[in-house]
Amino acid sequence: MKIKISRQHLYVSFISLLLLLFVFVFSFGVLIPKGKEYRESRLELRKENMEFQKYQNFHDETLGTLKNLQSKNRHIISAFDAVFNLDRFEKQHKVFFSSFNISKISRAKDEEGFASYEVNTSSQISSPKNFYNFLDALNKSDWIIGVNFPINFKRDGEMIKSSFIMKVYVNNKDKNSTASKSVAK
Repeated sequence: MKIKISRQHLYVSFISLLLLLFVFVFSFGVLIPKGKEYRESRLELRKENMEFQKYQNFHDETLGTLKNLQSKNRHIISAFDAVFNLDRFEKQHKVFFSSFNISKISRAKDEEGFASYEVNTSSQISSPKNFYNFLDALNKSDWIIGVNFPINFKRDGEMIKSSFIMKVYVNNKDKNSTASKSVAK
């Protein structure tokens, strides 16, 4: 008995066998190793996404806190950028005193990026309540001012003479401008 296989069937079988062999070689040689790499990369990507999400949440929370603090302390932030004007200060706060004298401003040493000035002040007031009203007005003024102790009060007839030293804090533009120029380079 002779087996009759046509030449076409033989070619198709041979080509099918070659394709099947190619599929196995390609699968075991390329796809399966790349599949392992893909799974490892996918796990690593998940870890990185979780870490990124953690940092993104921290960033969002910190940004929200920053915006909240900036809105609450807007007046203080703008006060650091305000230039101290001695005449304007005297006009604003002269109403609290019978006589109000401010001596020369001397620049104290820079403190943590801020220029500070010392202002010697002497005044006459009719009651200590005026002085406390003055301190309240300082808190609402356009500058950051600290009144240093001791505050000397001396009675002079009906009036009380007071003398004290104020420290005015101003954003040190010289230092900040050179720092920003060095960062820009």
